[in-house]
Amino acid sequence: MDETGQFNIGGEADMKKERYILQFNIKEADMAALSGVLAKYSFFIAVFCLTAVSVFSFLYYYSSGLGLAYNDARSHLDIGRRVVEGLKPGLAQLGSVWLPLPHILMIPTVWNDFMWHSGLSGAIFSMPGFVLTGIFIWKFLEQLNAGFWGKIAGILVFVLNVNVLYLQSTAMTELLLLATMTAAAYYFMLWFKGGNILHLISSAFWLMLSTLIRYDGWFLFVFAVGMLLVHVWLHKGYGSANGVFVLFDTLAGFGIILWFLWNQLIFGNPLYFIYGPYSAYVQQLELESAGVLATKGNFLFSLKTFYYALAYDTGAFTLLLGVAGTFAAWFSRELPSKVRYALLILWAPLFFNVLALYLGHSVLYVQGLNGDSLFNVRYGLMLMPTVAIFTGYLLHKMATARGLLFGLFFFVTFFQFTSGDAITIDDALVGSSQKNVKEVSSWLAQNTAGKEGFILISAASHDAIIFSSGLPMKKFIHEGTGQYWEDATADPARWARWIVMRTYSQTDAAYRLVSVTPGFSEKYDVVNSFPFADIYELKPEYFHDLNTKPVHEIH
Repeated sequence: MDETGQFNIGGEADMKKERYILQFNIKEADMAALSGVLAKYSFFIAVFCLTAVSVFSFLYYYSSGLGLAYNDARSHLDIGRRVVEGLKPGLAQLGSVWLPLPHILMIPTVWNDFMWHSGLSGAIFSMPGFVLTGIFIWKFLEQLNAGFWGKIAGILVFVLNVNVLYLQSTAMTELLLLATMTAAAYYFMLWFKGGNILHLISSAFWLMLSTLIRYDGWFLFVFAVGMLLVHVWLHKGYGSANGVFVLFDTLAGFGIILWFLWNQLIFGNPLYFIYGPYSAYVQQLELESAGVLATKGNFLFSLKTFYYALAYDTGAFTLLLGVAGTFAAWFSRELPSKVRYALLILWAPLFFNVLALYLGHSVLYVQGLNGDSLFNVRYGLMLMPTVAIFTGYLLHKMATARGLLFGLFFFVTFFQFTSGDAITIDDALVGSSQKNVKEVSSWLAQNTAGKEGFILISAASHDAIIFSSGLPMKKFIHEGTGQYWEDATADPARWARWIVMRTYSQTDAAYRLVSVTPGFSEKYDVVNSFPFADIYELKPEYFHDLNTKPVHEIH
């Protein structure tokens, strides 16, 4: 009703319309404010979510007993433990086969029995590796001018990969390597983008760390140096190329130099890690002689083998998105040519793995190509950050199809989780990467604990048995115990009350050395036999000459 006392229907309608518009504007303002907050703090929210997922995943796999399924995980933990506890503790226990950084990082915590036997001493570095890799995926996409949904897509591709979640919960070295390699690639790309010398130094630092984790980092070093030389030489001339090479190479290659020096000082040969008795080279020769190194000399089969591992680890659909995203980035007019060139470094793990298989320096068995065998299938995970980054970029570019691609991705991922489809877990549980040593280790735990005497065993062959027995490291005489090992393998009855070895296997150092010693068969009885090892015990009548205490306790 208006001022004259008559009804004004149109006026009420206008008022309702104004109230609706006002409410709509308030909601729109709230949404805009919320979007602004999310955009402002999205990086910190992503870091929090990455950390929460990391911790939850570790707890899940630890409680399910899968955290230590890989024998290699147990060996990594044992190496760290031997540095601080055993018959001959010290840094020399780092050995020569595996690169030292993961084991050095364990030293402050692995002395604690829980940290050692839970695997947490190694996982506490895999978990930050997971978070750091996720962060650098985000930052990579940020530098490629990807929008919010592109960055979210990249993070989700990485975080929702069950193989990544499993390995980040273990004492394996993959996630720590992924973090350092992705960081090195990120700063490498930043240098190409802006020319800031500090970015080049940062890249060299992260690359140096990767060369102390796994030999994949060595190839990345060579690959990066080659890319750098070509770019600088073509654009700035020989003088600049030489200066940049010296700066980058000196820091990035420092870890490699240290490893050569270490092998010279400890083992008397700078190439001991390549040609030593426990090196990958010797293992590959044995496989080749057995006729099970099919990739050597066959480039197409090497490529096919690694492709299968890559598809298993990343997921076939996700891999397809990553490849499509790669082409979208390389042919994008929005990205400078030097940035597109720098992105090649993300595919270095592909070239490394195929080349290593072709040259016979690596072995990888995939179901469907090598019968039902699985071995080292996790190597395909080295391209997970690459796939995540380029998938994120693809979803950034394809705005119209973004909803469909997200939907398909979530559909595939849902079935991967519900079916428990993780090739890395299969590899750890039933593949060649595992050995069911529970029977051997349980026998040792039940029959040697609390009794005087040492156990002679080859750590190179049976490190998982040492770990799983739960016995103190000082109970074992192995290759890393120096004079103990030499004396025990020359005259077992003086030092070894028990011997664990794979009878008739020349690859087992304990059998190879002990079986030819005089009187061995007369002095020892086989007290138990298992698929992966036999256990011998010294007969009681020879106990009088047996040493049961470390040398420094004998007076």
